[in-house]
Amino acid sequence: MKVYTKTGDKGTTGLYGGTRVSKNSLKIESYGTVDELNSYLGLIRSYEINPALEEEIIIIQKDLFNLGAELATPVNKLYLANGKPRIPKTVSEEDITQLEDWIDDLESQLEQLTHFILPGGDLAASHAHVARCICRRAERFTVGLAEVEEIRPELQKYLNRLSDYLFVLGRKIALDNKHEELKWIPGE
Repeated sequence: MKVYTKTGDKGTTGLYGGTRVSKNSLKIESYGTVDELNSYLGLIRSYEINPALEEEIIIIQKDLFNLGAELATPVNKLYLANGKPRIPKTVSEEDITQLEDWIDDLESQLEQLTHFILPGGDLAASHAHVARCICRRAERFTVGLAEVEEIRPELQKYLNRLSDYLFVLGRKIALDNKHEELKWIPGE
């Protein structure tokens, strides 16, 4: 199978299930930003980070592929003619709970926040903060998409929780690598 098909040369792309849409549609912005986020998570894994964190990120990357596949599928094509789901695994409440458990675990290892902190630290921690911002953008696009077509609420909820995870991930990586958090003090 070739990487290029030439079918998108005129500004359209095929959704999962065959429907073609403009490459600047909200649907494409939504799952394209999820894809961008997934690539950034791969970048974070390229650094030497705690192996347990790397395993969590791999699970999240798989979840994001499933989430993106669902976003890339028209609502009327989510199920095959035989009634089976087109996408075998989608994000669920269990996946959201897993994120919450990871957040709670990471927060228990961190100093309680009393101020906003400036994003930064080393490269891995800084990239976690960039990934958090990309996740928020993916969430905004997905919220916009939900205003014009039906999507499962778990998709938005997962992205919302994931941005929280990425925030504490950045903090944990900075702590592991002995980088002091810089507080933002209003008026300074």
